[in-house]
Amino acid sequence: MPGAALAAQLRGTKQVSIAFFGDGAANQGVFHEALNLAAVWKLPMVFVCENNQYALNTAFNQTTSVPQIAHRAVGYGVPGHTIDGNDALEVYHVWATPSSRARMGRGPSLIEAMTWRWGPHSMRANLREPRTDADMTAWKARDPLIRLEERIMSEAPRSCRDIVSIKAQIDKEIEDAVAFATNSPEPNFALLDTAVYSPHLAHREATSTPNGN
Repeated sequence: MPGAALAAQLRGTKQVSIAFFGDGAANQGVFHEALNLAAVWKLPMVFVCENNQYALNTAFNQTTSVPQIAHRAVGYGVPGHTIDGNDALEVYHVWATPSSRARMGRGPSLIEAMTWRWGPHSMRANLREPRTDADMTAWKARDPLIRLEERIMSEAPRSCRDIVSIKAQIDKEIEDAVAFATNSPEPNFALLDTAVYSPHLAHREATSTPNGN
């Protein structure tokens, strides 16, 4: 992602590169290297850590030396913010400052959004579930969509009809997508490259001059 941010910086497009990662990835070297480089070059970038508090099956507080990932920002001289990742409005309002800072050429920011994943980290069946039923129930009650709907209904009751309409549109979109996938033929290997890799632009290889340079 720093590469995309550097390209935007050099082109002067005012675009902002965003990197999403989990709390487990924040303990890997690539996170520190990327954040350090972005800070040194003041790249237009925002690092967003979706801290769901478990990397695979290991608790966040057992593998991280600081109480919050956002505290690491100070080591690279950039702003760090810990927010409620399950509050859509807080996420929306907090986002304005880091994005504006990046576009102004003042460098990256680190946002840590505290959240929770409902299911297991992967489909592997041999992993134990380390999280308690009580924690799971408490976090499910803080589902961001439910909380946002409740807030809209409390502050703008007349929006009820709009919410029902939006839900109906979403349900239809999902049903149509499932029907399309079910009724479509199996993909062939010719689609593999374009589905996994971005198009490779044709270019002419450099050739040597008569004097060998």
